[in-house]
Order: sequence, then C-alpha cells, then structure tokens
Amino acid sequence: MARYTGPKTKIARKFGEPIFGPDKSFEKKKYPPGQHGVNKRHGKKSEYAIQLQEKQKAKYTYGILERQFRNLFKKAQRKSGVTGEILLQLCESRLDNVVYRFGIAPSRRAARQLVSHRHITVNGDIVNIPSYNVKPGDVVGVREKSKSLEAIERSLANRNEVYEWMSWNADTKQGTFVSVPERIQIPENINEQYIVELYSK
Repeated sequence: MARYTGPKTKIARKFGEPIFGPDKSFEKKKYPPGQHGVNKRHGKKSEYAIQLQEKQKAKYTYGILERQFRNLFKKAQRKSGVTGEILLQLCESRLDNVVYRFGIAPSRRAARQLVSHRHITVNGDIVNIPSYNVKPGDVVGVREKSKSLEAIERSLANRNEVYEWMSWNADTKQGTFVSVPERIQIPENINEQYIVELYSK
C-alpha cells in the first residue's frame, strides 16, 4: 500500500512545525522547502487551501492514507457529538498511535512497523493491524519474545511523556488505555474544524 516514506523534514517545513517529533534539521530551516523557500512571498491563502493543508497535516501526523482518513471522518460523522473532536479521538485510538504514545516506539512510523511485525499484543493476543481501534480498558503490551528488543528498550528508556488517559507498567511493559482523550488533552496542533468544513463541501 502506498505510504509516504520520503524526507520527513521537508514535510515538517511545508507545515511550519515539527509534526513528526523533535527534528534538528527542521530547527535549522524553519522556512518552506524549495528553491525560493526562504524568500518566497506567500499571497493570502484561500479558504480551501487552508482547509486542505490542515487535512494534509493531520494525515501526515497520524500516518493515515486518504481513503482511511475519509472513512474515519464518515465514522466520526455517524457518532453523536462534535465531529472534528471525534475524528481526532478515533486517530488517537489507533493501535499504532497508542503504541507511540506509550513510548514503545519513538515515532508513529516505527510503532506501525512494530505492530505489523507482530511485536505488540492487545489483551494478551497478538494484533498486527496498525489501524486496530483500541477501546477504553484494553491492555496494550510488548509480546513476551520481543521485550528484549534493543529498539523497544531504547525507546522506553527515553520515554518522558505521560498522558492522563493512559497508565503504563514499566515492569511488565504493558499499558492500559484508560479512556478516550478529550480534545483538550490531545497535544497535536490541528484545527479539526477546517477538516470538517473541507469534507462537508
């Protein structure tokens, strides 16, 4: 399946923020990519361009393809509540994102790989689908045979983020997805209302 595997810094510069996490290259070049990036005069963006950029930012941030993202939006629309907020909650509930939030992997891309390679369990069973929807109360952990993997140990050693909607047990390398996060708890800088407006046209 087609997935972006190109330079991450280039995409981060396009949106003007390090959407893939800390990036030394981005800090050096905070202007847009391209031959005239630093001097380019940007005219006023149209409403559509702003909405489209916000959708692209969300897709790149969570590593989701267009069809998957549109399906998540339709799912969010069917639920009662604020569609944009529910959309981000569905993104946060994906297994690859949960693995990343627990600190088992240093990035969502790495988390997706761990899931695909059968290193991750949900409630004791191996799950190798990155888009798997984690529900409140589910226990996500590292498979017994994979607990000594250097990449996982290194990532967990550098783990410094603590999220209110999750609890982590360092001894068992397992964490509980306690609840779906409220919008105010989700740290991503995404204006979900623009995405709703774009898809609602």
